[in-house]
Amino acid sequence: MSWSVKLRTLLALGLPNVARVGAYRVGLETGLGRVRRLKATLPQGPFFASPNVVRALPASQAWDGEACYFGYHRFPLKAGPPDWFANPLTGTRLPRPDRPWWEIPDFDPAAGDIKVIWEPSRFYWALALAERAAAGDAAALPQLEAWLADWCGHNPSYLGPNWKCGQETSIRVMHLCMTALLLGNAREPTKSLQRLIAVHLERVEPTIGYAIGQDNNHGTSEAAALFIGGNLLAEQGDRRGARWARLGRRLIENRAARLISPDGSFSQYSLTYHRVLLDTFVMAEAWRRQQGLLPFSKLVQERLAAAANWLFVLVDASSGDGPNLGANDGARLLPLTDTDYRDFRPTVQSAMALFAGKRAYAEAGPWDRPLAWLGLAIPNELAGAPESCCFDDGGYAILKNGRVTAVLRYPRFRFRPAQADALHVDLWRDGRNLLRDAGTYSYNANLETLAAFAGTAGHNTVQFDGRDQMPRLGRFLFGEWLKTDKISFAGGPTPTAAASYTDWRGARHVREITLLTDRLIIRDRLEGNFGSATLRWRLAPGAWSFEGFTARNGSQRLTISGTERLHHAVFAEGAESLYYLEQHKVPVLEIDIDEAGEVTTEYFWQ
Repeated sequence: MSWSVKLRTLLALGLPNVARVGAYRVGLETGLGRVRRLKATLPQGPFFASPNVVRALPASQAWDGEACYFGYHRFPLKAGPPDWFANPLTGTRLPRPDRPWWEIPDFDPAAGDIKVIWEPSRFYWALALAERAAAGDAAALPQLEAWLADWCGHNPSYLGPNWKCGQETSIRVMHLCMTALLLGNAREPTKSLQRLIAVHLERVEPTIGYAIGQDNNHGTSEAAALFIGGNLLAEQGDRRGARWARLGRRLIENRAARLISPDGSFSQYSLTYHRVLLDTFVMAEAWRRQQGLLPFSKLVQERLAAAANWLFVLVDASSGDGPNLGANDGARLLPLTDTDYRDFRPTVQSAMALFAGKRAYAEAGPWDRPLAWLGLAIPNELAGAPESCCFDDGGYAILKNGRVTAVLRYPRFRFRPAQADALHVDLWRDGRNLLRDAGTYSYNANLETLAAFAGTAGHNTVQFDGRDQMPRLGRFLFGEWLKTDKISFAGGPTPTAAASYTDWRGARHVREITLLTDRLIIRDRLEGNFGSATLRWRLAPGAWSFEGFTARNGSQRLTISGTERLHHAVFAEGAESLYYLEQHKVPVLEIDIDEAGEVTTEYFWQ
């Protein structure tokens, strides 16, 4: 790839961010960075006192006899805690886990995906055990203490993979503080808990510039950890804690203002990362309220209310699921219920209540439990049912017509895109995803797998000349960010949206979608510089039959017209990932187009 492409991408990322990341890497390589000189000793407990009151709430049964990774993969637990350095998906173990964290590669073939190593060290199990202890399970608190002591014994401060990432360190801080909140220990934390949190925040502070330079959830997570953990320490007279709390508050204000657009769109263009954002701020706001701290600024409150509404609109109320848009790393930061990983309603209900002052769902359900466990009330006012709308800051047109929702994803890349998904269309009816996104599968995958999921081939859109819509410059970076030429949107009884882009090689795609009561109509116009194109429709699994340019599955029917420009169509087998490191087969209709012109797709469900 030419240096001019790389230079334009660096400028798009922002020179201050490039400088922050560069300074971090230079400091790490040379040893000049303060983070390499940290030294500390971890405590051994006790970390928590017995719950001060028994809670009459259903307690989570997660991590009871089995480990659960990424909300999907389950493994039986032997007596005692998990192996903190094992990869149960591959049966391997990270070699030499006692090394300083900066000597451990991000993608070590010997251990596989490092996110698998990190998963049990996020302390999700601490939340589940705290719930069970608070609900009267006498064995839960001793188990919590034993697991924390074991973790500290096997993860000496700043050695090993679980100290490698400031965000992973921050997630532990937030979960430790939420555990204290669930147990009623937040105002009188034990000395061991204070020490454990302080050692963690000592690791977070020196590399916060790197987190800010990412312009993503790293900055929001680390800001919240500094705010929450710093305040816990400050309330006990720790001056470092007071400094960390001030820094965390300032960064929360900064990150919310920069990364959340006025319409609620988040910088990562992802449904699951949007949940990470909201769960992070739900924890910060819950802590702030329970500790009686000053409110965040009006701007932060407005941005968080908009972000809560964004997820409310995108999530299907009947199933709790939503479009598999953007990167998905398997994170669910506040699992205070045993609902499925892909049920976003607990986050929607909590975020709407705390930031918009309304309840998203009138009917009582498990989505109410996070607020109950955090000791926060659910508002009486009910939010109105979501209608067709356009989140233009982030590039999402949402069309709603009765029980059907269609989403048009178009490029508004103020921040780096994680997927080449321009003009992808998602279709939902009665809680079922009819036209689907491939997802992510894994960050630690070969280039072919990355292209199949995050590339253009993993989406319901047009691919020109067999290439991605943007050139890939790295595992997490595309170049030549697309720009929408024009966008139109109309709500009402027959909602319609249209958008277009021209890529860096001169190929142009114009797409218009119209949602009727019985079908979705997609009109595509292909123009400009290209030799051939492929139109893909990723369908829900089912008994599909295919003939000519029509696919059928019971009452569902997808037809393609404009046949004078269509070369041929094939019914292929594609892959889809709904959970991290999980994939399964889905049918994909692929239509080859060998000249410029218009093609119309209609999806019928009656």
